[in-house]
Amino acid sequence: MAAAAGSPALAAPLSWKPGVEGQRQADLGDGTFLNPIVAGDRPDPTILKDGADYYMTFSSFEAYPGVVIWHSRDLVNWTPITAALKTPIGSVWACELIKHKGRYYIYIPARYPDRRSTYVIWADDIRGPWSEPVDLNLPDHIDPGHAVGEDGKRYLFLSGGDRVRLTDDGLATDGPVEHVYDPWRYPVEWDVEGFAPEGPKITRRGDWFYLITAVGGTAGPPTGHMVIAARSKSIHGPWEHCPHNPIVRTKSKDEKWWSRGHATLVEGPAGDWWMVYHGYENGYWTLGRQCLLDPITWTSDGWFKANGGDLSKPLRKPRGGQAGPNGLALSDDFSTSKLGVQWAFADPAPGELDRVRYDRGLVLKGRGTAPKDSPPLTFVAGDQAYEIEVDVEIPAEGTAGILLFYDKQLYCGLSFNARTFITHQYGLERGRPANPNGRRMRIRIRNDRHIVTFHTSPDGRTWTKFDRQMEVSGYHHNVRGGFMALRPGLFAAGRGEARFNNLTYRALP
Repeated sequence: MAAAAGSPALAAPLSWKPGVEGQRQADLGDGTFLNPIVAGDRPDPTILKDGADYYMTFSSFEAYPGVVIWHSRDLVNWTPITAALKTPIGSVWACELIKHKGRYYIYIPARYPDRRSTYVIWADDIRGPWSEPVDLNLPDHIDPGHAVGEDGKRYLFLSGGDRVRLTDDGLATDGPVEHVYDPWRYPVEWDVEGFAPEGPKITRRGDWFYLITAVGGTAGPPTGHMVIAARSKSIHGPWEHCPHNPIVRTKSKDEKWWSRGHATLVEGPAGDWWMVYHGYENGYWTLGRQCLLDPITWTSDGWFKANGGDLSKPLRKPRGGQAGPNGLALSDDFSTSKLGVQWAFADPAPGELDRVRYDRGLVLKGRGTAPKDSPPLTFVAGDQAYEIEVDVEIPAEGTAGILLFYDKQLYCGLSFNARTFITHQYGLERGRPANPNGRRMRIRIRNDRHIVTFHTSPDGRTWTKFDRQMEVSGYHHNVRGGFMALRPGLFAAGRGEARFNNLTYRALP
């Protein structure tokens, strides 16, 4: 689909050299890999094997353009290629990416405060153009999982053990929602967030349909989330619980990965089998749920077991396949658009993309008075420690700056107008010391394992440390809710347009 008149072009499909700065590398180069395979806020992975290619996407929540599709040929090295969803439909939760009879579909649960449903978009080429969202009118469920039964009919399995049949074109429901499955229950002594059956995924292998489900809650105690399985020889059941349940679970808060769950099975390039799922990194709720890869083996009785342990150590890479480009260069000279692949607006209003244009840098039209009413442009960072520098030029009556943004009520950062600096902390505008640099300066933000500091420079050579530091380990879901992550971002408020140039991102040791 073409960009609307006056709107900036979305990013063209991208590819990057392996080992780019700013992205933790899973591939260790010696035939092994170390999780995560996609670092940072990449929750609820849904994966598609399409011949020799693999495609994966994640929950994008309030970020638009969203539902970024990633590509790999070996399950370890991934690069983003496009953002499939441009039209805001609410906070996007766990999607389902599938291919059926030569056409690609993404089923997307989304919610506004006053409107919830599941939508579908489709494309004949994975790189797009993708259709506008089609509303399936499913207000009471999340986490669709697509399946084709032995009857040739299409179904969406839903949260809570429910299911609905689809029309043959996959663009509407064909009958009522029905309850078809009662998930296995964990011992009452375990510390979990809640039962919360969600993320149903169907894999057909041999004579069996395998139903993979997440229970225990996606956050809360580190030991809550888990992966369970059931199987049936018919899409209509009855479903038999796996005797090995749970297949995956974080057993202790001392483990490297917390709240592991929400899995999809996938066959590797040479016929071995794997699970992708998500987990929080120990001590780093702020990075969001990151994408993990776990090897499985099929047992003699037709079930499967996970072999990766707690995923804290390197694992042998999938056999076969081809290592390709990996990661995303987060430094940006703004000479071309990376909208929809790196950059996204946080909870945008209709027409938000019209605020952006490229002219000797990134030009962002001001809106509102602060990040709480001026949606910032943000991106996902996957490192525990990093620093970012950017040149900022503001108009006479405007304000602009750099942030770490969770949502409209929780963020921190530094901005300035022609007269003063403005500090942002806990989602509030606080101190306003004098600004000696005028309307143009270079700003550095450093997030060193949750300790945040700022430096400013009039020329990019002489730096002054700003006299307010912050600690942000509590800027996450278990404090604020929302399931999101703390993302670096840029914002502009007030009248006129701010210009950003020469953004550099550097991971810290």
